[in-house]
Amino acid sequence: MSQPIALFSEWLTEARQQKSIAEPTAMSLATVNGNGQPSVRIVLLKAHDERGFVFYTNLESRKSDDIRGNPKAALCFHWMPLEKQVRIEGHLEAVSDAEADAYFATRPRESQIGAWSSQQSRPLDSRDTLVQRITENTKKFEGKPVPRPHFWSGWRLVPDVIEFWEQGAFRLHDRALYTRSASGWSVARLYP
Repeated sequence: MSQPIALFSEWLTEARQQKSIAEPTAMSLATVNGNGQPSVRIVLLKAHDERGFVFYTNLESRKSDDIRGNPKAALCFHWMPLEKQVRIEGHLEAVSDAEADAYFATRPRESQIGAWSSQQSRPLDSRDTLVQRITENTKKFEGKPVPRPHFWSGWRLVPDVIEFWEQGAFRLHDRALYTRSASGWSVARLYP
């Protein structure tokens, strides 16, 4: 297949149909801070298209700090039951306010309240403090829509490289590396 986004969509559909994969949109996100310290965590893919791969987070979180300092990052999807993996490298850019507002409006109300209540990645003295913040924000927005917090939005990883990996017998895996250039995508096979 000459278009990696279409191939990714096929693989994601296959993962969504696999009952043994609890969260097919889970992806590892690797970033590097200003001191060169790498960090990796799981986030959820919320959208993808030719422009890239989107996730949402608190803009004051460690991951967002890393991204502002160094917008290069990598993603990895590993669907073990399918014996497939996709690695993606590129740079991150902010999604538009309209995109963030539209996605935030689809979240369960409890998750919207949670976004207002969590000071993600900052020290928390006790779980009671978080519960208290949730209670306060639940009262604050009672009877009205919960707006998207100014400190909560999304990032889009714009891919430069996408590698598709399928497990092979005797560790003779099938690997296809797609690289983007000004003229489009090219593909090369890699040794396992």
